[in-house]
Amino acid sequence: MLHTTIAGSLPKPSWLAEPEKLWAAWRVPPESLAEAQRDAVLVALRAQETAGIDVVTDGEQSRQHFVHGFLERLEGIDLGKRVTIGIRADRYKAEVPTVTGPIARKGPVHLAEVRWARANTQRRLKFTIPGPMTIVDTLADEHYRDRARLAMDFARVINEEARELAGAGLDVLQLDEPAFNVYMDDVAAWGIEALDRATEGLTCTTAVHICYGYGIPANVDWKKTLGAEWRQYERTFPLLAMSRIDQVSLECANSRVPLQLLELLARQGRHGRRHRRRHARGGDGRAGGADDPGGHAPRRSRAPAAVQPTAHGAAAARTSRAPSSPRSAPAPASCATRLARS
Repeated sequence: MLHTTIAGSLPKPSWLAEPEKLWAAWRVPPESLAEAQRDAVLVALRAQETAGIDVVTDGEQSRQHFVHGFLERLEGIDLGKRVTIGIRADRYKAEVPTVTGPIARKGPVHLAEVRWARANTQRRLKFTIPGPMTIVDTLADEHYRDRARLAMDFARVINEEARELAGAGLDVLQLDEPAFNVYMDDVAAWGIEALDRATEGLTCTTAVHICYGYGIPANVDWKKTLGAEWRQYERTFPLLAMSRIDQVSLECANSRVPLQLLELLARQGRHGRRHRRRHARGGDGRAGGADDPGGHAPRRSRAPAAVQPTAHGAAAARTSRAPSSPRSAPAPASCATRLARS
């Protein structure tokens, strides 16, 4: 059975923030904001349930930006020290916070949000967190001055967070990595390793979302330069097939990605995971085995993921539990499934 899901985010209700606007200011006073965000999550959950979505999300209703929403509660980042830099290989300029010290969690970041969503749906629940490479590319760094080392520290704190989210009943953790379509050499050199570190030891299903970006003219203009067929995934999919990741989510709406490229995930999945387990035992000199605290423990073998349609595009997915019936709740009049990733 193919189970449906969405890429992750949904437009916010107009009473919470201006829809379809990046960095839209909250329209609710600070003392009422948390309650309003929780109400918006209920709207998002009911919209997905009414539409028949099997694996639902909170719609990212509590975050102004898909990257910075995770960074707000981490140590080592000065959110007030913002600088303008070129990101996504200088495709466009963005004002970003600055890394000024070692990255660490002050405490749980999204645990309360997952608990609220989990308590208010009987469907399988997915939650999104930005991936290490995309985080690194959306920051100024004055401390590490080494993108790979910074990414590994972010992978560590993502893993700490993800373990708590899985313990709270999360079914699917999705890491969003639009930067994977930009820095192909870095994906091979350290991007996949960072994904593996971020998902190490998790009991929930793991996914990665990669895309070509939406929502701003710079992304639209860049896609016009890519030709009749977008074949970046030809390099990315074989690498993901060798990773620990269980599912791959990508956009197909308004896309020029040849769908036959999805075969690269299924074709290499089993071989790649066996190859990865051999390396986890120390065969490649980079990652140790189960006795090495810096290494990756062996993971059980999985069959190649099946390709599922989503409301936004397509996702490679395997699910093992049938969805439960939704709780009764008033359904919103409509809810678009638009994602602004860049």
